[in-house]
Order: sequence, then structure tokens, then C-alpha cells
Amino acid sequence: MMRMLTKDHFTSIGPALNQSGLGRIALLALATIGLMFTAPGSLAVAQQDNKPAIARVSANAGDDTRYRIGPGDVLTIVVRKAPELSGPVRVDQRGVIRIPMISEDIQAACRTESELATEIRTLYLEYKKDPSVEVFVTDFQSRPVSVIGAINSPGQYRLQRQVRLNELLTFSGGPATRAGRTINVVHSSAPNLCVAPSDKATSDKVGDEEISVYSLNDTLAGKREANPFVQAGDIIQVPEADQIFIIGHVSQPQAIALRDKPITISRAIAMAGGTARDGKTSNIKIIRQMPDGTGKREFFVNLKDIQQQKAPDIALMANDIVEVPASIGKTVLGFFTGAIGPTISNTAVRSIGVP
Repeated sequence: MMRMLTKDHFTSIGPALNQSGLGRIALLALATIGLMFTAPGSLAVAQQDNKPAIARVSANAGDDTRYRIGPGDVLTIVVRKAPELSGPVRVDQRGVIRIPMISEDIQAACRTESELATEIRTLYLEYKKDPSVEVFVTDFQSRPVSVIGAINSPGQYRLQRQVRLNELLTFSGGPATRAGRTINVVHSSAPNLCVAPSDKATSDKVGDEEISVYSLNDTLAGKREANPFVQAGDIIQVPEADQIFIIGHVSQPQAIALRDKPITISRAIAMAGGTARDGKTSNIKIIRQMPDGTGKREFFVNLKDIQQQKAPDIALMANDIVEVPASIGKTVLGFFTGAIGPTISNTAVRSIGVP
């Protein structure tokens, strides 16, 4: 059986070997062997005042999407041929667990199932011959995140592995058509035990919470600076875009979201299906809320002049109301056309024969 060498082993044999130069060489060789057989993949945990510290995920593990255990998770530990050592255990808010026969706390938070199993196996080597240990997360409680706002399937999700922001948006059905240009990520006020914040984003403090703002298009495109891993307790909000409103005599009166590109008056009317049959292309009224909130301003444009490039195509602003008026002449003509048509269709048709 291969047994891992610990500090206690070196402490007990050190004085005997240190009496000669040969002894010092042997001690150095034993230390080297101990490093060679350290369990692969385990996280280094700094110790201070005999209290387990929280191990942070190393930089080269940034793309590791394996689930990392967190406070509140329920684990099942299975030690083969030792049912007395097996069973469920909950990770406490410090990120540690207690197991039979081991007096000290064991850090579970920020480790994967296999990393924790390796640690427990190492601890049981003192009592068991070549123990086989497995760890499973049976109840994921440490990584709830919420998605709200202009999203197709808003709700709360419990992550069972590390998920990036654009993947979470996909799970949520993607942004709705009314979505704006940004994503707000409200980070929990509770400290993150595992990862120090390193993603590049615009951040603001609101009370004890931090808000990171990303470009929606950059996130959906998977750009790294706008696509961080989602952290436990995050609230992802997709704000609704500013809108303009097309009313009056158009084919499809509607609200239109202002998303990526400026929308001009001619484009907005086209998006509403164009002017209706009785719509007037001149004297189209634009009602605009003044930026300082002091009131509203009304002005008129001629769509026909814009189409003939005789007048500028005005770019609309948030909350603009575009009202297409009715043309009295077209309305009267439509009335007579509607009235005469059925009359003619209901009149008997007679043939005039050749005399």
C-alpha cells in the first residue's frame, strides 16, 4: 500500500537523520517523495490559527465548468466496506463539514466532488487500508440565481455546474423582443467564497450590493469580457428597451422598442405596416417629452417630402408618440366606395341582345 507522507512523519524521523550530512540528504529525499505522491487535483488550503481557510479557484481553472460545492449543499459520502463512515452531511455556512473519526473540520466549499473525495480518503488512510471514497452532491442548495425582466422564461434556477451568462440566458428562453441593450447583474451582498471578482464590466455600488452592466449583444456573442461565470445569489436583469409609439391611421398601431439602431420616422411608420388607406402622409404629428421633464413639444412632418428626399428623415427619441392623421378626402372616398360597391354587386345584371 502506498501511504502519503505527512509532516508528522518528518517530525518523528527528522532528529535521527539530522545528525549527519548523509541524514540531511536522506531527509531531503523523503520530502521530495512526499511531494511526488500528493493527491493530484486537490486544492491548496492555507491554514492560519488552526482554522480552515477557503481555497480559491486558481486562475488556470477559469474554464473549469465542474460544479464546486458550496454552503447549504447536501453531500452523500460513500466509504466502501465501511457503512459506519458513510452517509449524508450538509455543508455549513462556513463551507466545512464534519465526518466520523476525524476531529477537525474539513473544507468542502469550492471543491469538486472528486477533490473532496481525495481529501477524505487521505484522512482515512490513518485508520483504513486503501479506503475507497466517493462524494456526491445530492441536494444543490448553494447556487440559486434569478433571471428577471425582458426575458422569455424568467424564474429562479439552481445551478448544478458553472454556467456562463449567455448560457443562462439560453436556459431562460433568451431575451424578449422588448429587451434593451444591456444586462444588469446584481451580485449578492454575501461574499463569494471561491472566486475573486476579475471580470471586466461597468460596476456600481447600490448599498451593500454591486451591479455589473454588460452589453447584451456582446454577451450573446460570447465575448469573454461580457460573458462571466454566474455566481451564487446573482440576479440577472434584462431591462426593457425604451419605446416609441405609433398610433392613428396606420395598418398596425404599436409600440416599437428602441434597441440597436436609431429609428427614423419613415422607418417607424413602415414597421407599423405603413399608413392606412385613409391615412394622411402630411401633417404627421410627433409628440415628444422634453428631456428635463418640463412638458411636451409637438411638431409636424410630411412623409411624402421625406420619401422624396425633400426633408430630413427625423430620428425618433425614447417615448416619442407618432400620430398619423386621417385624410378627409380618402375617408369620404372610402365611404362612397364602400357604399357603392355592395349596391352594384346586388343589382341584377341584364343582357342586351342584338336587335
